Amino acid sequence: MNKLLIVGTVAFDSIETPDNKVEKILGGAATHIGISASLFNINSAIVSVVGRDFPSEYIEIFRKKGIDITAIEIKENGKTFFWVGKYAKNMNVRETIKTEVNVLADFSPIVPENYRSPNVIVLGNLDPNVQLKLMEQIDKSPTITILDTMNFWMDNTMDNLKKIISKVDLICINDEEVIQLSELDSLIEGAKKILKMGPDFIIVKRGSLGSILISQSNVFECPAFPVKKVKDPTGAGDSFAGGLAGYLTKVNSSSFDEIKNAIIYATATASFSVEEFGINGIEKIQYNDIVRRVDFINKLL
Repeated sequence: MNKLLIVGTVAFDSIETPDNKVEKILGGAATHIGISASLFNINSAIVSVVGRDFPSEYIEIFRKKGIDITAIEIKENGKTFFWVGKYAKNMNVRETIKTEVNVLADFSPIVPENYRSPNVIVLGNLDPNVQLKLMEQIDKSPTITILDTMNFWMDNTMDNLKKIISKVDLICINDEEVIQLSELDSLIEGAKKILKMGPDFIIVKRGSLGSILISQSNVFECPAFPVKKVKDPTGAGDSFAGGLAGYLTKVNSSSFDEIKNAIIYATATASFSVEEFGINGIEKIQYNDIVRRVDFINKLL
């Protein structure tokens, strides 16, 4: 069975929306990526760190999904990464109320021996220095390496960010981040400039407007799935990355056509994520549920 390696945060989230509020639920980029990808019947491992306060029942959720957790380090003298956020009425704008980095401050990833030649790597939203340290431990180039990042790293660690961008095949960021990273006002021209930094592909996430896949010679636009009510958008981007990586690990391909297909599956996966708080939207579904929404999206194309 093909292998997917994920590095990212495993965390606590407290989230407030106009309709509801939840305290210290299971969150983090690697969490959403891993659980979403597990729906595609692949082998996967998460590289992350948590503190002594991390409940064993949360670890059990990963185990039940068949995710290798040997590389989730538990620091007995530390606390788990904790994020608190509040959403505005339209759910497109959120405010970070508090971020406690905790054990993530001095996190140094260690890749398990049996995952040093994976088919697919996802570098979840983390300090680019951590992403670089993980890549140094890879023995054989994967079929595709996927990078997620954000404006915070563009503001604070641009040199290391450019180093990791030069080492990946696909970068997945939102439209505002494309403009910031490229320093160009045009989305397409900005994306083309980022491709010159090293990747073969860029996926521009546009929320309710869907996403765009861009290479030097091709462009593909995918609409969003029309969710009736968005309850919690927090894990949408990471669930998208998980669906993308899960599909590409399953088919073990990095062709433009297969990445197009992967985006449709990723869009369907992320649509379940936003319908419930935390991982509840993706934890209880099956692969066939995703396929049904994929069929719907294909009719919109």
